[in-house]
Amino acid sequence: MLLLRRGPCLLSSSFRCGSLSTTFIRRNSSFPSNQFAQLASRDASKHQIYQSLSSDPYVNLSIEHFLLENAPADSSILFLYINRPCVVIGRNQNPWLETNLRAIQNDRVKDPEGINQDGEDVLYVRRRSGGGAVYHDEGNLNYSVISPRTTFTRNKHAEMVVRALHRIGATNTGVNDRHDIVMSLSQELQQLMGGNPTGFDPDTPRKISGSAFKLTRNRALHHGTCLLDSPNIADFGSFLRSPAWNYIKAKGVESVRSPVANVSTMFADALMPFSIQGTIENIMEEFAQLYNVRSEAVSRATRAHANDLELHAGDDWVAGAVGEAQAEEPDIKKGIDELRSLDWKYIQTPQFTFSTYPIEEDPRERPPLPPSLPPYTRAFLRCKHGAIIESHISISPDETVASEQARQVHEALNGRKLHELQLEDLHEALGRVSPAMGSNVVRELAMFLGRNLGCY
Repeated sequence: MLLLRRGPCLLSSSFRCGSLSTTFIRRNSSFPSNQFAQLASRDASKHQIYQSLSSDPYVNLSIEHFLLENAPADSSILFLYINRPCVVIGRNQNPWLETNLRAIQNDRVKDPEGINQDGEDVLYVRRRSGGGAVYHDEGNLNYSVISPRTTFTRNKHAEMVVRALHRIGATNTGVNDRHDIVMSLSQELQQLMGGNPTGFDPDTPRKISGSAFKLTRNRALHHGTCLLDSPNIADFGSFLRSPAWNYIKAKGVESVRSPVANVSTMFADALMPFSIQGTIENIMEEFAQLYNVRSEAVSRATRAHANDLELHAGDDWVAGAVGEAQAEEPDIKKGIDELRSLDWKYIQTPQFTFSTYPIEEDPRERPPLPPSLPPYTRAFLRCKHGAIIESHISISPDETVASEQARQVHEALNGRKLHELQLEDLHEALGRVSPAMGSNVVRELAMFLGRNLGCY
């Protein structure tokens, strides 16, 4: 029998629950989804395997965080999920540098009822771990392994996924020195995919999985993506390439660009269609071998996707499906609210500068400004915690006049949160120096800044 702590009695019996809300449950029992928190945090739950049926990145990342914070310190956990289309950046990254904010959902403007728009557009998400920016969709599997820190290495679980890929026939995959999973392609496959991306050596393996890590005192979280069969792989750049890249110098982590590929490319001529669920099951099998998980736990886990949020538990394991129901768990709901908040998404951003001309801390040459702007146009912003703390925007070749123009504009912009600025705000701030600028120049400069800073 299992001893389950925390929560109400799960089975009717003559045993009366005491002050610790303790109940005995049968070996290999099934449980409703509302028992997830109790089962996951149970001292005996040394091995846990979950597959999420939710495609909400805020829900999945918050379930993952709950497991990191609440599961037993000596437990090993595998959590697999697939998100709806979204761009996910690292904790210490800059969304103005890492994403094209105008190509993804505008979460910075509220509808008339004050509710953030939530259509089918690509979402923007900031996760709690480090690492670079990635694009998720229905063909991109996310794997997360949480384990004791004492046994953790950065390649351990990437190699586990590679073994699973070898099982399905993708034997040309391996782990590189950046802890990424890469796939070597023959010339024939490269041509099938449209040739090698510009700027990369033809022999460069294609990246199919990147990793991010979060370490606590006793626990280690390794989560990664795995490009299995993304239908949007050709469009990644439109979401992950910032129009302001030439102008922004940011503190924090900058993503490393790599050529990518789908694992399914290897099976274009296969008799059987490529199966994402088959890959998931092989990852579960490899996790079970790595951590000596009982066979009944693996059996339950591999069938999780076919069941409606049902959990199963044995003497030392928990397995099953999770999803939207877990969003009602108080700690998970708190995590979802934090990830959705604009403060987390934008004010978390490390200090950065935006400058259309070389400055001491960013001496790079800049591309020419649009011909619709005066040749002496200068635009500079310094932002800290997502707010403008310094600026210089002017159009005059005369330093004295330019300084006065910049002063007037800064009065309107100082302290403003960058993510809250809209085109009309920029137009109003620049209009302070009309008629010196002229209405056409004000409009063109506002549009130029808006395109680069994601303003609508």
